[in-house]
Amino acid sequence: MSISMTQVKSLRQRTGAGIMDCKKALQDTEGDEEKAVELIQQKGLAKVAKKAGAIAADGLIHSYIHAGGRIGVLLEVNCQTDFVARNEEFKAFVDELAMHIASEAPTVVREDELSDADIETQKRIFEGQLAEEAKESGKEKPAAAIEKIIEGKLAKWKKGTVLLDQLFIMSEDKKTIGTVTDELTAKIGEKISIRRFVRYELGEGIEKKKNDLAAEVAETLKDA
Repeated sequence: MSISMTQVKSLRQRTGAGIMDCKKALQDTEGDEEKAVELIQQKGLAKVAKKAGAIAADGLIHSYIHAGGRIGVLLEVNCQTDFVARNEEFKAFVDELAMHIASEAPTVVREDELSDADIETQKRIFEGQLAEEAKESGKEKPAAAIEKIIEGKLAKWKKGTVLLDQLFIMSEDKKTIGTVTDELTAKIGEKISIRRFVRYELGEGIEKKKNDLAAEVAETLKDA
């Protein structure tokens, strides 16, 4: 069947796929745009799976400074060739990703980087919070209920801590960083991999000296 350029343009705007890929998808689905979108997504996921084992050793190391020098991010994102590393879309993704890290403060790239010690520490914090709530309310929850609540809290904590699981603040349709990275891999045709990052916040970890004015006055009067 005949496929118009208007149909191709509409599908391309929705999926970001190439003109020929859009035209073929529309032909294969007899002009049904919704089915064509699904077909392109399926092919994209297949491309991502195929690229999963590829070695991505090229890419960019990018720095971003925010809020008048109060927050800084150093980020490495890999691709397979220096050609893609120079691609404007790839560079824009890296820059936006650095801004996301500055804003959302993840601590690791992927979940398997969370140590058992980190998870246990967080679990103890949640257990302590529930114990305090029970003490204040005078109502003790059953052990099974407490376990489920802690599981839910841990899952939510991981989503806020793991970069790939966070919702990308630059994405209007609420996609995770992992999904956006996979879509870029499918679109560009090379494996895109977020390797590592460091986020600095001014004064982080420094215990600021607290001055007790009343104590200082009392000490001064005592010595007088």
